[in-house]
Amino acid sequence: MTLTAPQMRDVQRPVIRQLDEAAINRIAAGEVVERPASAVKELVENSIDAGATRIEVTIADGGKTLIRVVDDGCGIAADDLPLALSRHATSKIDGTDLLNIHSFGFRGEALPSLGAVGRLTITSRSGAGAATVQVTGGRMGPVTPAALTKGTQVDLADLFFATPARLKFLRTDRAETQAVVDVVRRLAMAEPFVTFVLRDATGGDSRTLFRADGETGDLFDALRGRLRMVLGRDFNDNALPLDAEREGFHLTGAAALPTYSKGAAVAQYLNVNGRPVRDRMLLGALRAAYMDVMSRDRHPVACLFVDCDPTLVDVNVHPAKSEVRFRDPAVVRGLIVSGIRHALAGAGHRSATTVGHAVLGAMTPQAAPQGPARVYQMDRPSVSPRFTAASMTFQSGFAEQPSARIEPVAEDQGGAERLPLGAARAQLHENYILSQTAEGLVIVDAHAAHERLVYERLKAQMADKGVPAQALLIPEIVDLTPAEADQLLAVAEDLAGLGLSIEPFGGGAIAVRETPAILGTVDAKRLILDVLDALQDGGDTAPLRARIDAILSRMACHGSVRTGRRMSGPEMNALLREMEATPLSGQCNHGRPTSVTLSMTDIERLFGRT
Repeated sequence: MTLTAPQMRDVQRPVIRQLDEAAINRIAAGEVVERPASAVKELVENSIDAGATRIEVTIADGGKTLIRVVDDGCGIAADDLPLALSRHATSKIDGTDLLNIHSFGFRGEALPSLGAVGRLTITSRSGAGAATVQVTGGRMGPVTPAALTKGTQVDLADLFFATPARLKFLRTDRAETQAVVDVVRRLAMAEPFVTFVLRDATGGDSRTLFRADGETGDLFDALRGRLRMVLGRDFNDNALPLDAEREGFHLTGAAALPTYSKGAAVAQYLNVNGRPVRDRMLLGALRAAYMDVMSRDRHPVACLFVDCDPTLVDVNVHPAKSEVRFRDPAVVRGLIVSGIRHALAGAGHRSATTVGHAVLGAMTPQAAPQGPARVYQMDRPSVSPRFTAASMTFQSGFAEQPSARIEPVAEDQGGAERLPLGAARAQLHENYILSQTAEGLVIVDAHAAHERLVYERLKAQMADKGVPAQALLIPEIVDLTPAEADQLLAVAEDLAGLGLSIEPFGGGAIAVRETPAILGTVDAKRLILDVLDALQDGGDTAPLRARIDAILSRMACHGSVRTGRRMSGPEMNALLREMEATPLSGQCNHGRPTSVTLSMTDIERLFGRT
């Protein structure tokens, strides 16, 4: 309906009102307390700020009906209890400098917000006597004497009873309980010297959901022990320690091997000055650090601690204090990327121990997969099994042989079994190298391993003086769509630096005049199509370095040992030795493991000998 001019004059001007304290607190609670896990986070952080060495959390019905936090911290004096429940009242800061925060809490919003939407009871002892106070839906009762030997106990019952609409947005009890567990785990990793206990009292029964006893020793030892306890033995066995500094920022923690990854970003723990955060920039830096060694559908596992002067980071970005803003984010991003990549490079040929465990678990009859399997470019049989010396440093004569046969290798006399990847003993199905070590057996995917080696050589050549090119006797013409041709020609100069020289040939066709020398004789059309795939995967938004690395990775597939080609004993051993000397050789360019290690105990278990 359209209002006429007289009707518009009759519309009353809205009146500006000052909201009462109860409404203000309920509005603030919407920002601070999204769900029971948010309340647990705020209360546990208060306990940590109070200097607690033991914190016990009890929940019921996912935290909807009860959240209880008990600590042995310094407590709150009886006279200060009413003030502690007032908005923007805090003992953490004096308000003169909001960029020099040394505590978890500082906004003074948590307790009044919780009291506004639930039934909050605080009992605390500081000094001679203990006292208690209750707040129900924002209405505070009197402070009365209580019995408590030490610290503070906070009970929050019937969360969101004062704002019942919020209850409709909560998930199931199981989901809310899991969110609480995740919060306590993250805080436990940030505070390794503090004991954390989380119990579920639903239905009157009490069961322990999580427990981490306080660690001892120096900070690094304590952190290592806490991560082992919280993230498990598998993470501990496959994690690489981090210790790097740059321009006032210090990175510590642990990052897992690329082959120890997850299908979702559920095991990425970020901390800034001891505060658990979920920051997009930090998550992006973590992802970038693994970009060269992990498939895009896999996610790294890591626990990172970034420490700096508090004035270099603003934690007052969001009421939940889960986001931060760095004064110089590029420095922090560079520190994380370089620190993790340096650790990964130092891991050399290592692959996750869980790969071997998966192999043992997979040695049972499996149903045949339904539907056609996807065939990757790198898994196709080689058109030509012969390579030039430029393509393999361990090249010798290759003979075309039937597949699916084991080629025995003579006993070596050089003590190679004592080396990490051992001595090659056989080649299975013209792809898998069986190597004997002093402790067991190593199975190497020759194609995947050599693909990584060629890729690392291409990167080294590119960084040095560009990739040498070899001219084709007859340029190869590749027919593409006009759009595809334009996309390739737009980066022709960059491709030339990679040893791939192309030029337009009319319509959508392009002429390939040179290919990278390290690849030897290759199918130029397949190479061009793979380079085009790499460009389309990265898109125009990907950094140039990332796009170049993606192109080099695709090129490496064409210079690698192909499935179906027999290798001699010296060639296999040379491949193993180069793997041991090459950073990141524990996984191929797509993040898959290049080798599987089985100990003698593992092998004997397969035959029931243990």
